Amino acid sequence: MAVNAKMVKELREKTGAGMMDCKKALTETDGDMDKAIEWLREKGISKAAKKADRIAAEGSAAIEISGNTAVLFEVNCETDFVTKNDQFKELLKDLGQHLVSQKPATVEEALEQKLHGEGETLSTYITERVAKIGEKISLRRFTLKEKTDNDAFGAYIHMGGSIGVLTVLEGSTDEAAAKDVAMHVAAVNPRYVSRDEIPQEEAEKERELLKTQALNEGKPENIVEKMVEGRLNKFFEEICLLDQSFVKDPDQKVKQYVASTGGQITNFDRFEVGEGMEKREENFADEVMSQVKK
Repeated sequence: MAVNAKMVKELREKTGAGMMDCKKALTETDGDMDKAIEWLREKGISKAAKKADRIAAEGSAAIEISGNTAVLFEVNCETDFVTKNDQFKELLKDLGQHLVSQKPATVEEALEQKLHGEGETLSTYITERVAKIGEKISLRRFTLKEKTDNDAFGAYIHMGGSIGVLTVLEGSTDEAAAKDVAMHVAAVNPRYVSRDEIPQEEAEKERELLKTQALNEGKPENIVEKMVEGRLNKFFEEICLLDQSFVKDPDQKVKQYVASTGGQITNFDRFEVGEGMEKREENFADEVMSQVKK
């Protein structure tokens, strides 16, 4: 039987599955609506589609390294309980291996690629895992880094995946030192590597703010400028990685520690799970009362 748009629309309304999945289900079942619904259920697609509008702001940051390529990525789910699930951990491993080998440019491109270059797409793979695990799961973001044989990756995952940091220590193969820097980034959360990266507009805005504060404090105008420059330097030290006191040895700056390795750090990526995302706000008392009323 030929599958038409009306049939696809009807199946979508009944199952909540995507248009292409509905079309495929009807094609596979020769247009039989009941069999198509069952086909979607067997594949777990109908179940997964119903979870698509749920809030998924928990999850894990993970890192996968293969040779001179590494990837830092974030996968979201609905509850932190799922992150301890063996199936979720397997999913992280599969996604990491795929990203580091296939090197997609965007999440959208990654989802359309065949897992490990063969078989089902990454999108289908995740959908199937949603059905098995029972929560909405999504690949939110990733960043790929390359190095040479003379460099070292700095990779650090904090608290089981709540924060992930990836950087490259260029000109040194000291992996322990590179990891120490990544650990520092996880703990202190710098915004820039060095002062050179700070946009001029941001620096000037901070300078004017500090000047206003000093004047409001009643400081004489002839010393305000010196005060502002001193406070501005302190501000730069707070937000720039190389100017910060090293967490494992506060007596030296990060730039001194990095210099002692013979290498240099020119960039870093830090993912904190759920940052910038809407999170579910739960009120336990309201939840209990809603159940009582039912």
